[in-house]
Amino acid sequence: MRDQAVQLREKMSRKNTKPSIRNTRVLAVTSGKGGVGKSNFTLNFALALIEQGKSVLVIDVDLGFANLDILFGHAPRETIIGMLDKQLAIEDVIERGPLGLQLIAGGQGLSGLFELDAEKMKRFMEQLGSLQGKVDFVLLDTGAGLSENNMRFLLAADEVLLVTTPEPTSVTDAYSVVKMMHAKDPDLAIRLVVNQCTDGKEGHQTAENFAEVAGRFLDKDIRTLGIVPSDLHVPQAVKKQEPFLLSHPSSAASKAVRSLAAVYLELPSPFKIGLRGFVMKLFFK
Repeated sequence: MRDQAVQLREKMSRKNTKPSIRNTRVLAVTSGKGGVGKSNFTLNFALALIEQGKSVLVIDVDLGFANLDILFGHAPRETIIGMLDKQLAIEDVIERGPLGLQLIAGGQGLSGLFELDAEKMKRFMEQLGSLQGKVDFVLLDTGAGLSENNMRFLLAADEVLLVTTPEPTSVTDAYSVVKMMHAKDPDLAIRLVVNQCTDGKEGHQTAENFAEVAGRFLDKDIRTLGIVPSDLHVPQAVKKQEPFLLSHPSSAASKAVRSLAAVYLELPSPFKIGLRGFVMKLFFK
């Protein structure tokens, strides 16, 4: 098994040297605890990027509470696990959504992803790696918290968006995630999103306090990507299984997420080794 893994690593590394039409940035979205609106933010942020002319693929890798398909309003026909078990091409498991959004569901059994035999691991890596250069962004909707498997996804990504709310327990749990990521990779780019804020003052104060603590105790620079206000249109959209960005385009939350996307696209790219590099780090780092 070890010899096969070494051979697979060498093969994928050779593929990484081939130039692609464009870079594919891998962005992991996470939170310290559940219930902060992480998946809903991921979905609408992806749509906001598409409105800015980018192509986006969202992969639901929440090993405990995968629910993007529910917010998406469309039950997936296939999943990552189905792709491996049925030997499907990755294009066969990509769901198409509004504005050209692409989604891959994780599916039951995703928790066993890191226990695949060499043949299935090779297939997963080759299929996901084949999307390099075909989309601008891959957004990973990860689980909340500090599980080992969740950390593997976060540390393999080019950058992380950390979603919290002003609630003290949410902030504390988010800080714990930063502390763990920083201990394993001090150079990992982490951006903060403060969601469900009563007003701008509360959101900015939360962000400032978070950055101050991270800077003082971890010597980690945590920049805030933006603030998303509490908005009654958001739960209304969730009940309808529609993205609030589309069902309520003029709402305060929609305007905030569009602003976040515009700011994000102006940031320097932390691009490292692309999507193929991501799958290499996921299994072998």
